[in-house]
This record gives sequence, C-alpha cells and structure tokens, in this order.
Amino acid sequence: MSIKNQSLTLLGAAALSLSLNACSVMDWLVYKPDIPQGNYMEPQQVEKLRVDMTKAQVEYVLGRPVLRDSFADNTWYYVYHYKSGRDASVVHKELIAHFNGDKLASVTGDYEISKDFNTPLDETTLLENHSPDMLPQVPAQRPEAKPLVEENNPAKTNETKTEQSTPNNRK
Repeated sequence: MSIKNQSLTLLGAAALSLSLNACSVMDWLVYKPDIPQGNYMEPQQVEKLRVDMTKAQVEYVLGRPVLRDSFADNTWYYVYHYKSGRDASVVHKELIAHFNGDKLASVTGDYEISKDFNTPLDETTLLENHSPDMLPQVPAQRPEAKPLVEENNPAKTNETKTEQSTPNNRK
C-alpha cells in the first residue's frame, strides 16, 4: 500500500509541475495588448519649446497636459506611461512645464531640452533668415511667365478633331 501511495504522490507532483509549466507556455499564446497612457511626445515637439512662450503656445506644441496643479495653474505635467503586453516592460517619461504668470519659465523631466530653449521666440533667427531664393515659386515671380504644365484646351482639341475628320470624310 505504501508503494501505491508513493506512486500516486509522485504522479500528482508530476501532473502539478506539468500543469504549471503549461500555463507559462500558454502565456505566450494569449494576446495581451500594449497599453499606452498619457501624452506621447516626439523629441521634435519638445525641441520647439522656448522660454517666454505663452500657455496657449505650449499647449499648441505639446497638447493638453495630463495634470495641472490644483492650487496654482503655473505647473503643467505631461506624463507618458507605456506597458508592453508581450514582455510587461514599462516605459515612463514625464515633462514638467513651469510658468511665471502666462509665460513659460522652465522645463524639467526626462526629455532632452533644445540648446535654444533660453532664446525667446521673438529673438529667434529662424524667422529673419529668409533669402529671396527660398520664396515660393509662383508663376508671376518666375523669370518665364510660361506655365509649368500645359493644360488641355477643349476648344483647340475640338478644332483639331474636326479638321482631321472632315478631310477624311470628304474623300
């Protein structure tokens, strides 16, 4: 009888260990979605931030913040949290914008800030460096007034069709 009990115990332990291993194998077969939450921001968006930007300009560049300070509207929190469904890895990034009145004073967080951050928008040289060669090429400003693409003129096409059809029909 003791051999029979030992065999059943050993068989039960083997069945239990196989069932636990099967759960981990089955875990890879079950689909788990990725879960992104909060404000996803590209580095190009953060690079556009400049000191003394208004709150409306910051909101235009970055979008609405996830959280605004309850007691004073001078701190905005942009938080991004991403959990992968496959390997349960977590990415957490945040950006905190501090305002002085209506103007952006500083930015802290996990994103790299542009080296031009401390240059206000009205002192930026990007707007002043327009050369004449960089202007849009509209037909009136091009050296030749000839259109770039020849349009089909229905009147001309009808004339050529009638000229072609009449000599052939008379013969």
